[in-house]
Amino acid sequence: MRLKKKKNRHMAPPPPSEDLQTETMDIGTVESLHYDFNTIKAATNDFSEENKLGRGGFGTVYKGMLRDGNQIAVKRLARDSGQGDLEFKNEVLLVAKLQHRNLVRLLGFSIEASERLLIYEYMPNASLDQFIFDPTKRTILDWEKRYNIIKGIAKGLLYLHEDSRLRIIHRDMKASNVLLDAQMTPKIADFGMARLFKTEETQGDTSRIVGTYGYMAPEYAMHGQFSVKSDVFSYGVLLLEMVTGQKNQCFQNGDSIEDLLSFAWKSWKNGTTTDIIDPTLKTGSGSLRDIIRSIHIGLLCVQENVVARPTMASVVLMLNSFSITLPVPTEPAFFMRSNIDPEMPLLQEYTSSTGSSGVEKPKISKSRSRSSQYSVNDVSISDFVPR
Repeated sequence: MRLKKKKNRHMAPPPPSEDLQTETMDIGTVESLHYDFNTIKAATNDFSEENKLGRGGFGTVYKGMLRDGNQIAVKRLARDSGQGDLEFKNEVLLVAKLQHRNLVRLLGFSIEASERLLIYEYMPNASLDQFIFDPTKRTILDWEKRYNIIKGIAKGLLYLHEDSRLRIIHRDMKASNVLLDAQMTPKIADFGMARLFKTEETQGDTSRIVGTYGYMAPEYAMHGQFSVKSDVFSYGVLLLEMVTGQKNQCFQNGDSIEDLLSFAWKSWKNGTTTDIIDPTLKTGSGSLRDIIRSIHIGLLCVQENVVARPTMASVVLMLNSFSITLPVPTEPAFFMRSNIDPEMPLLQEYTSSTGSSGVEKPKISKSRSRSSQYSVNDVSISDFVPR
């Protein structure tokens, strides 16, 4: 992605619908986001092990403290990104312009020789998965807190899909990519896998499958087709995880283990939805109706039919208005019933081969090149890759 510098600082800005590749870069704005490398080096105690928050395929994240006392999270990118300084700065500028209370805020960047750093606001309560999947910590999240988180994530995704300057599809929406601030406000993180579109564009195809298998919409995991509805599917999985307290790869049902989506669907159809609700949520008075309604919304989001899934605008409306009659959900996609680990993060080359049936079948490359690297822990690691 090669963007042109402004020759005339008084030139009128391009209209919002203009293609990203012809957008001019505001040099002054970019430089205002620049941090001195030595300042960040000192803030992280020379990137010490004690300050390390996590490591992934694209770099390491450190906690830092600036001289003014403000805490930051510093993402030290791997040195083989292959991206030029101008491209890197433009990606930073784009992400920095995303301002929403439910998105993690990018504060700036630093470049020193081959070193590239991204500076984010620090989230003291780490990621959502560390709460909802922990038997002790999940008790902190009563229904009111969980419902506020569910609604906050929906608002953040709606902003990315419809209200930001460009349409942005996240492509890796999951519990570990939702960070929590001191007030437990959810903040969507990791835009390294996001795909940027002009506002009139709604979908795309790719040969580069990225994300986490258990959260992926079937049309994306199997055919590389993605759209805003792919994020809606991932959001639906996350919503069901929030209500059940269970990870998507399995759900404990007596002596047997079932797929979360299929069991949620069967429970809803059989009128036994209360069986899948996190037991810690059943103690609240008057919340059962809202919890069951949320499961209903989650099932609408994970329908196999892309068209049948609601938009995030509809989801936000359904979450905030109990007078709206919800449509009846159809069967969710059960493609997770395979020998592929649903928790497996994917950032791999996608190819397809024709099987004996003559049908095009997906084949995931096992190459461990840079394109197959991924975050292996609970900390969000971004890869800034130009389109």
